[in-house]
Amino acid sequence: MPRSDLDSDILRYIVEHQLRPGERLPTINELSRQLGVSVSKIREKLEVVRTLGLVQVKPRTGTQVQDFSFESAATLSVLYALGLDRAYFSDFSTLRQHIELSFWHEAVRQLTPDDIAYLRQLVTRARTKLHHHPIEVPFEEHRSLHLAFFKHLQNPFVQGLLCAYWEAYQAFGLALYAELSYHREVWDYHERMVECVAQGDFEGGRQALAEHMNLLRHVPGQDKQNTAQSPEEQTLIFRVFE
Repeated sequence: MPRSDLDSDILRYIVEHQLRPGERLPTINELSRQLGVSVSKIREKLEVVRTLGLVQVKPRTGTQVQDFSFESAATLSVLYALGLDRAYFSDFSTLRQHIELSFWHEAVRQLTPDDIAYLRQLVTRARTKLHHHPIEVPFEEHRSLHLAFFKHLQNPFVQGLLCAYWEAYQAFGLALYAELSYHREVWDYHERMVECVAQGDFEGGRQALAEHMNLLRHVPGQDKQNTAQSPEEQTLIFRVFE
């Protein structure tokens, strides 16, 4: 793309001057002079670029270029879309599922023994929360577990979209509701994913991931009659996060 196509004076300036992460932009007054744009407009444009996570603006230290990240831009766009219509979440969820399944093998091959130990810790922490009184929903563990599988992927767009998914999920509280036993079953799949990867059975882990995602489309109890459940499972309803 020609640099002139960048519809941002600030971004075009960064690209044309090949500023690297950590380098500082000129002062607002100097940018105004060089670009022929008013100081107020420069401030507005800087705020947009800052919101996208591409620069960091600090009082008395100036404006510093940041490492490229797609997360802020993706999150902002998704949250805007969901604000217009929450039905967009289904489309975004489908995209996220295809991303995880498509990049699974590439991602998990890069996991280290320390990564596996961390994933096992997340499973343990989640199970502890689900057996705690009162029970706690292990959302942070769920988010951390899925992101940890893909942490070594050197693809900022994949990383940005996956992070944006969990930001959107948490911000809008979009979830399926299920009985406690169903929620625990989700973590059975998570544990299976972790142990398959630990044993080098990457395809087995991917299969568990796919089954886990399909599980969330199933409404528990509809095809089971007279299933014995504890009073706790009959009365407590929890969010099941994909």
